[in-house]
Amino acid sequence: MDRVLIFDTTLRDGEQSPGISLDVAEKLEIAEQLARLGVDVIEAGFPIASQGDFDAVEAIAKGVHGPVIAALSRTGFADIDRAWEAVRHAARPRLHVFIATSEIHMRKKLRMTPEQVKAEAAAGVARARSYTADVEFSPEDGYRSDPEFMCEVCQIAVDAGATTLNIPDTVGYAVPEDYARLIAYVREQVRGDYVLSTHCHDDLGLAVANSLAGVQAGARQVECAVNGLGERAGNAALEEVVMALRTRSDAFGNLGTGIRTEELARTSRLVSRLTGYPVQYNKAVVGRNAFAHESGIHQHGVLSDRETYEIIDAATVGQTAAQIVLGKHSGRHAFADSLRRMGLSLSGDALNQAFARFKELADRKVQITEADLEAIVAEELGAGAVHRFGLVDLDVAGGTRHTPTATVVVADGSSRREATATGNGMIDAAIEALAEATGVRGTLTDFNVSSVTSGGDALGDVVVQLEVDGLRASGRGVATDVVEAAARAYVGAVNKIVRLREQPVDRHGDVGP
Repeated sequence: MDRVLIFDTTLRDGEQSPGISLDVAEKLEIAEQLARLGVDVIEAGFPIASQGDFDAVEAIAKGVHGPVIAALSRTGFADIDRAWEAVRHAARPRLHVFIATSEIHMRKKLRMTPEQVKAEAAAGVARARSYTADVEFSPEDGYRSDPEFMCEVCQIAVDAGATTLNIPDTVGYAVPEDYARLIAYVREQVRGDYVLSTHCHDDLGLAVANSLAGVQAGARQVECAVNGLGERAGNAALEEVVMALRTRSDAFGNLGTGIRTEELARTSRLVSRLTGYPVQYNKAVVGRNAFAHESGIHQHGVLSDRETYEIIDAATVGQTAAQIVLGKHSGRHAFADSLRRMGLSLSGDALNQAFARFKELADRKVQITEADLEAIVAEELGAGAVHRFGLVDLDVAGGTRHTPTATVVVADGSSRREATATGNGMIDAAIEALAEATGVRGTLTDFNVSSVTSGGDALGDVVVQLEVDGLRASGRGVATDVVEAAARAYVGAVNKIVRLREQPVDRHGDVGP
């Protein structure tokens, strides 16, 4: 096989993460996105485990097209029959049968002799094969099993009709070199026509490394989960496996996958939202900081050429490219570039003084906003901000049974403008009304709300970022009513856009080295 099959177990092993419980509709939504992503196999669940799991597997088998739909089963006939009943509706069904082969599992959990395990494997795979030609077999805790015995059981499974052999590192005990050696040993010892697969857990943080080592040793299917979800510390992260194979194809014999990588970030966000498991900021490929740079040296390099510090083009995984985060480690180039993207540019002494002020402020604040930058630049230019629009009145109404509506009155010099609009919520309605009243309509690229003080009467601090015709500006509003704070923030951003349009600062000057 000239490519690696991606077997996604987010809906089975991933859902076994503590605290995750997906309903049928949520599982179906994730499965549909996995199909858009282009995974080869979706392990939809463990039908014997519960009626909910059965219903989810059945719904996915009936409604999701493209990938193979797999159902997990132990070797008992009742398990296999139940799994088949759920997955039989799929255009491409698979039964995934497993039994443990490690000494500790056989003795402590199964309470079976090795001979009994071999008999169970043979009977279970044969039963599954009577239903479908696509049968996968897994010797649970394979890595800690006696290799010779495990291969003997795998040979029995292949002889009984298994077409995929999956070698699990069930407890995450493997290290890459040893896991690769085991995969190579299975290839040598087990005869027949089958696909060899990996299933690695992340207890030592090595799930992705072990999976990739398995590929180098001849595995052609990798079992993984979106965002690395799974039992305990999780499974190999799908997005990391896929991008490692793509980015370092030279190390993996130019093996590709069928994954549409531009869907990775969207898939990650969906799974995070539905499972309630946040993605860590520094998570590879899909984390918020995966393409963010604060160090001045890194920022200078990325602004000159993305490849100086980025080995993946953010667009290929559906992420935002080269995010420059301003903080105390940022340098002059990033500072000047951020000003330029706001429609502002300084040169000479003005730039030097503004940069010095920025560094001063960065020592006191974790992250610098565009509002902070504009204040610094306005001071250096000796020009106070002149606001064209002012919020005079805001009236909002809404509730669970009524469409949110907002009426605003804004001052424009000596005149007044009034507008009414509806929205998805009262904040959305207020912003729509303000866009109508001011005539400035753009895209909100960021919306942040926080509490200034504590208690029920806390002030809401809202910061928005507005983009209009390529110009970006931020606005800030503070009020005890978060809707009012959002409206004031939007008006502030509109005023900055108007200033940039009507009284542009030199945008093409020398910004220095």
